Amino acid sequence: MNSHTDDRMPADIRGYHQRTKHAPNRYALGPSFLDWTSQPSPYRLFEGCRRVSLPLPSAKETALFPGSAAEPAPLDHDALGLFLELAFGLSAWKNYEGSTWALRNNPSSGNLHPTEAYLVIDSMAGVGDKAALYHYAPLGHELEERAIYAGARVLPARGFALALSSIPWREAWKYGERAFRYCQLDAGHAIGSVAQAAAALGWSARLLPEPSDEDVAALLGLTRADAAHRREPEHPDLLLWVATDDAPIHPIDMRPLVDAARIWRGTANRLSEDHDGWPLVDLAAQFCRKPRMSAQDPAPSHQSATPAPDFGKIEVADVVRRRRSAQRFDGEAVLPRASFSAMLAALAPGAKPLLAAFPWAAALTLLLFVHRVDGVEPGLYALERNRQAASRLRAASPAFDWAPVDLDGSPLYRLRGGAVEKEATRLACLQPISGKGCFSLAMVADFDHTLREDGAFGYRRLHWEAGLIGQSLYLWATAAGLSGTGIGCFFDDEVHALLGLPVAETQFQDLYHFTVGAPIEDPRILTLPAYSDERRGDL
Repeated sequence: MNSHTDDRMPADIRGYHQRTKHAPNRYALGPSFLDWTSQPSPYRLFEGCRRVSLPLPSAKETALFPGSAAEPAPLDHDALGLFLELAFGLSAWKNYEGSTWALRNNPSSGNLHPTEAYLVIDSMAGVGDKAALYHYAPLGHELEERAIYAGARVLPARGFALALSSIPWREAWKYGERAFRYCQLDAGHAIGSVAQAAAALGWSARLLPEPSDEDVAALLGLTRADAAHRREPEHPDLLLWVATDDAPIHPIDMRPLVDAARIWRGTANRLSEDHDGWPLVDLAAQFCRKPRMSAQDPAPSHQSATPAPDFGKIEVADVVRRRRSAQRFDGEAVLPRASFSAMLAALAPGAKPLLAAFPWAAALTLLLFVHRVDGVEPGLYALERNRQAASRLRAASPAFDWAPVDLDGSPLYRLRGGAVEKEATRLACLQPISGKGCFSLAMVADFDHTLREDGAFGYRRLHWEAGLIGQSLYLWATAAGLSGTGIGCFFDDEVHALLGLPVAETQFQDLYHFTVGAPIEDPRILTLPAYSDERRGDL
């Protein structure tokens, strides 16, 4: 890829964002070729610690999509195994011409999986007789006992803490300087994966806004010498509370979890034999470190008033395990209006189960390119998710109609009618999949306002929201018998120009694209089970 015209290192996260934009005449700085000998392993393992095998039920019923289950499952060894499989486990193995690779239930940019998951749980039969910090290892569907507390309980009752971190080197190996963006989007995907897995069991999940990066790093031991190879640092992302009953989720005091004496076990494996340095990626993480924040008033959670279309009573587990990122669409399938309406309703702030996990006010307005939706005229549309943000965007982009559309109560506006397939394709780095689906969209952030409100950390918060929206679309597309694909390559400022936004200003910024359509399967690729039949058993 060609480098940015300005080779000076940025001084802040705004500079990072500007430098890592793609444009028709140049792309953000990345590797000139892929060094397959240094491709990082997608599996973090801790050698020298106790491993706990988790069950893999083959016929355990879960709630009907999208959930939640009518009665919460008890928090035990079996339920924890199902939860972690649906959130982060493998979904399938693929084989083509001697190459074999795994897919996971949580989507990732380029299937590179920078996100790691850790749990703090109290003593549990079949897991451990002391409270402990565990790392989840999806390859073997195991827990690795990373740190052990002195007592059996350290947490509030009826739930557990789940933390996410990122290993940027996995993304930087392929995507170079833009990797930090993709790590944050994948953290957002993972929030959605956790929330959907929780709903399958009648549980709920919520991101905790209070802990700082320093808190999360201390909880996970990320600054310890045995936590990672020095060229493969693991960055703290966020902490969630998974509630196993209907009780409200309150702030958690991190001090007992971090300050209590723990016995540490294990040493992180080395992911690559060689490394190409991408200092801007680590610098971006320093630019927008998360401080300790005050608790947010929970946004009202709601179940959509739009009735879910009849997908044939599909269980959550079925949808999660079938989810794939499509490579090509047929350009012919038409999405039923009811399915389209349900998908948009599921993206409303506080919508259960996925968007209810996000504690901050919505900051993304969705710019939709509608191609083939039954009863909806092809054209360019906007979905309002925050009235103030959408009003600011409307004022900044007055050339369009902004005509309200009657779609079962969703705040959808038609900007202009007519075919938009060519525009959607061009803006997504000329990728045909953006124009060949039923619809595609660009996620436009209330950028300046959010960074003023939350400081540089707001950059990460915006990307988490975008990834969470993407995960919701992935699952709803799968339930409708279609597929979705997240698109991280797009011409940032060309989208802004389409909206009539001055390129020199950053009031609004495009962060992520997504497309939904009917996939064309490649018959040459063999699909194999995620885990062997011997590992699965009826519970």
